[in-house]
Amino acid sequence: MASRGTRRRRVVRALSAVLAVLAVVAAGLAGLVIRQNTYDLREEAVTVHRGERTLDGVLATPPTGEGPFPLVVLVHGDGPVDATHDTFYRPLWEAFARAGYASLSWNKPGVDGSPGDWLDQSMDDRAAEAADAIAWARTRPDVDGDRIGLWGASQAGWVLPGIVARDPGVRFVIAVSPAVDWRRQGRYNLLAELRRDGASEDEVAAALRRRETVLELLERGAPYEEYVRAVEDPRGMTERRWRFVSRNHTADATAALPALRGLPVLLVLAGHDVNVDVTETEAVYRRLLPAPGLRVAHYPDATHALVRHAVERSSLRLTLTAVCAPRALFAEGFLADQREFLASL
Repeated sequence: MASRGTRRRRVVRALSAVLAVLAVVAAGLAGLVIRQNTYDLREEAVTVHRGERTLDGVLATPPTGEGPFPLVVLVHGDGPVDATHDTFYRPLWEAFARAGYASLSWNKPGVDGSPGDWLDQSMDDRAAEAADAIAWARTRPDVDGDRIGLWGASQAGWVLPGIVARDPGVRFVIAVSPAVDWRRQGRYNLLAELRRDGASEDEVAAALRRRETVLELLERGAPYEEYVRAVEDPRGMTERRWRFVSRNHTADATAALPALRGLPVLLVLAGHDVNVDVTETEAVYRRLLPAPGLRVAHYPDATHALVRHAVERSSLRLTLTAVCAPRALFAEGFLADQREFLASL
């Protein structure tokens, strides 16, 4: 029979072996994560100065060559988005770079120390901001000023036509899950989320009544205090957000979309979009932007953000994928299709 000291040494040796294996595995996983978060492109922090406007951003270019490169200008959706969209944009920039394109993105005003407040902006303000960024980009020797186009998601649906109207030199548009009419989208989003969450008929009816109250307040420009008294529970609607909604709740891209006629337009739609009514959006785009300029790409397994549905519905899986394999966040074929669209131009 082994002595107690012998058994202890065996246990220590076994634990040491296990720890060594775990260390090797951890090192391998760390290396994998680093590789998965390393992108085949160059990034430069830039500051856009145009008149009184200052924008802090990133210019991402292909990994080799001095250019001038054609350029994709990214137009954010809703929320306090920084230039990388918390790194969410980097797989897109890489896809663009593989087609030979540079990418330009910037912090929304008030985000990451940038001056201003994005909640003080109208959609027209955002179009003017992007037009200034494009004018600045044309001064760069590494940018081909005659081959600049737009990529915009969600709320950018109200901004993209305004940019093209201001800058007829824009050469193409990629519209990802774009909004068309603020009020109709809001109703669609409300009902889609209620259905997803299994709301009862009474809960749906109550939500629609609340919505009508809010719309009536918006129509007559009611102050935030009156909104709070009317709905009792603001549900995250801050005073600043109320001012933003009051400024933009009549946004409707329908009248402005014809500005995109004659341009190559890629409309990207998701099968699990609870934010935007993709059926209505596709119908409006097809009616106002005739072929062959308009191309429509459907991703049945994607959510509003073009993330795979099975990934987004699990918080744990979403986090692990974002950290360990960020390119795998996106719906199958999406990144390749983005690259191929640009290459086809």
